[in-house]
Amino acid sequence: MTSLILPTHDGGTREYRLQGGVSWARPTAPLTSRRAYAAAHVVPEVLADNTPGAPASLDWDATMAYRHELWSYGLGVADAMDTAQRGMGLDWAATQQLIKRTGVEAASVVGAGGPATAGKTVRDLVSCGAGTDQLDLATLPTGHAGLAAVLDAYREQIAVVSEAGPKIILMASRALARVASGPDDYLRVYSTLLQEVDQPVILHWLGTMFDPALAGYWGSDDVAAATETFLSLIREHADKVDGVKVSLLDASHEVALRAALPEGVRLYTGDDFNYPELIDGDGSHHSDALLGIFAAIYPAASVALQKYDAGQGAEGRAILDSTRELGKHIFSAPTFYYKTGIAFMSWLNGRQPGFQMVGGLHSGRSVCHLAKTFELADQAGLLKDPALAAFRMSDYLRINGVGV
Repeated sequence: MTSLILPTHDGGTREYRLQGGVSWARPTAPLTSRRAYAAAHVVPEVLADNTPGAPASLDWDATMAYRHELWSYGLGVADAMDTAQRGMGLDWAATQQLIKRTGVEAASVVGAGGPATAGKTVRDLVSCGAGTDQLDLATLPTGHAGLAAVLDAYREQIAVVSEAGPKIILMASRALARVASGPDDYLRVYSTLLQEVDQPVILHWLGTMFDPALAGYWGSDDVAAATETFLSLIREHADKVDGVKVSLLDASHEVALRAALPEGVRLYTGDDFNYPELIDGDGSHHSDALLGIFAAIYPAASVALQKYDAGQGAEGRAILDSTRELGKHIFSAPTFYYKTGIAFMSWLNGRQPGFQMVGGLHSGRSVCHLAKTFELADQAGLLKDPALAAFRMSDYLRINGVGV
């Protein structure tokens, strides 16, 4: 088997021998036991000005091909979300194009009626984030004027997603976190939006480990108090809530929240540390999935869900468990740089021509961190072509001075 020299955190190096690839079967029918969305990243043009603050310029062919790859494994796509670098390099102009193009591509998949997506609708195949990131926080007014600006920004983005056809994900808003004076302001904004939408949406609760600007979301730094506000909103508008995506990395909180949700409201886990047991469930309830880590482990995730569909839950759980260390590493602190690991694996697997990210975010992780990502991906059987991955990893290490 191929071997190469990897760096160690003490400044040394060691030989690593690859284990080899795993063949992960695509489903021959739609997945049914769990509803699962992989939150997809975006691929920039390699010759664009991919530096901090520069407008995002995307390689649309590679970006859309990645979404088709996810669909071919029976997974839905959560697009224009945190993984796609919303608020970290992907500006609203590029986001609008992303939403529209993904809607068109999803419609083409629906029309083709492939085995993994037969009978699915565009809303089944893709959900897109609607937020407020077109607002300039530096000039955002306070008080009622600020809340009105937040509402109008949400409405603008909701309209774009609705017209494109995907399901709406109401993203957590930095602007709302800044101008809201307490729980009532959150309830007022979200209640208004839920009354206005014509199809059920997914509500998004993103923790501060993913975005520190969202401190005090739902009107309190106390998670229990925030949860009560969140639940009161859902209970009042349950007919307009398809589900909730919770990214707090707290499994016990998710289990309790899941049990408290009204009948018919799904909990889409956003816990990239504890997803195996949350998806597996506790015998009474299980979580569905809307996960960034699924963009990295999608072949294994698909086969795990195929096992659940076949009544082989223990085998499905074992597959998910086999990816846990990779997930914990990619999402390790500072967690908001997890996107770098997702893009790095995409590059290793030949899904994009260069290891580039919009906004210069490819510099968000160290050489040692990415070397460990490579190692854990290999051990989980998630390097599709180990020879190609080793070749690219070797080039990356040499360019960065390892072993030179």
